[in-house]
Amino acid sequence: MKHRPGERPETADSDLFREAMRGVRPLPQEPRPANPRKAPARARFTRADRRAVLEESLTTAGGDPALAGGEELVFRRPGVSDRVLGKLRRGAYRVQTEIDLHGLTAVEAKRELRDFLAEALARNTRCVRVVHGKGLRSGHRGPVLKATVNDVLRRHQAVLAFVSARSVDGGTGALYVLLAP
Repeated sequence: MKHRPGERPETADSDLFREAMRGVRPLPQEPRPANPRKAPARARFTRADRRAVLEESLTTAGGDPALAGGEELVFRRPGVSDRVLGKLRRGAYRVQTEIDLHGLTAVEAKRELRDFLAEALARNTRCVRVVHGKGLRSGHRGPVLKATVNDVLRRHQAVLAFVSARSVDGGTGALYVLLAP
């Protein structure tokens, strides 16, 4: 493209563009819908997690020295013989089903454990294993799930007895639970 002497190239391009666009009309524009301002995003799950931690800290049975550092748990209702408890400790009862509560909060674990026990009773299950973990990542609070499971099982009327499992089945991170027939 040739330019006139003394004329800047940008001016010539502008003139060419104007010439090419002569007679062009803008398209009619439809009115844009008004965009209502969106509410600022909230971290729903973070708030729910904080609430769960607070509830867990308020409802978990704490300070039980039997739960600190990998101690064995043993519980039996009146009327459960030493022989039955001994068989349970040795793992002589066949475990018919189990639940693993690792990674749950105390509130979630309570709900899951209660549902699990109800289902086991509906199926006439006699012996179950509950894996709660050893609480190694619970820090200064100690084993949170172990305390929660201990509390729920002691309060459940269908639980006749429970003991910490043999080391091959989880040791102090799991329980054998004997249910009423």
